Amino acid sequence: MIQKDYIQRTITKIRELVNMTLESNKTLGGVGSILLAIPFLNLVGIILVLIAMNGLADYYKDEDIFKNALYGFLFVIIGIIALIATILIFVFGIAIVQPYTTPTSPSTIAGVSLIIVVIAIMYIFSIIGSIFYRRAFNKLAEKSNEKMFVTAGLLLLIGALIPLVGQVIIFVAWILAAVGFFSIKIPVQSPTIQATTSDSDVGNFCRYCGSPNSSDASFCQKCGKSLK
Repeated sequence: MIQKDYIQRTITKIRELVNMTLESNKTLGGVGSILLAIPFLNLVGIILVLIAMNGLADYYKDEDIFKNALYGFLFVIIGIIALIATILIFVFGIAIVQPYTTPTSPSTIAGVSLIIVVIAIMYIFSIIGSIFYRRAFNKLAEKSNEKMFVTAGLLLLIGALIPLVGQVIIFVAWILAAVGFFSIKIPVQSPTIQATTSDSDVGNFCRYCGSPNSSDASFCQKCGKSLK
């Protein structure tokens, strides 16, 4: 909970510093989604996507958009950190006691078993994270009327369910999410038509030629006919 609140406060401060608009949020979301599809740039991508989701949640007045995206990020990142930490511990442990261990020794078997368990936990966390991502994209699709997010969220979930091959599906999902971000339509406000003349200047239209005349005029200034 502390980590989630810290991330949310940090993202809010970044948005305040750069004065985010709908146009900049959709651009950040699109660029972040593309970076998420590129290996070794995932972390930068997810930060940009989270900033965009936070801004879009404020714009559409629906905090569930950002909350679900944040939960999805936390579940995935915790699973990855746990896997990396376990692998490092196992590798360094083998390096230290290598002269005294064999592939069939109890310590080696225990280390391999631990990695398998952590991989299973990471797999489960990845699925839970993709569920939250899908919820966030479904909310965003509902508010922005951009259905590409629905497809992207579904593919993220399918990709998380399928080991190895699913990475290709996840790649496609983030590309579709980028298309969805860039396709968000910015509402066009109708220009306000301001009157060029006041009611005191124009308030009497000629019934013959339709020309405007001052309210106290007795004859049309264009055709000369009586306005009474």
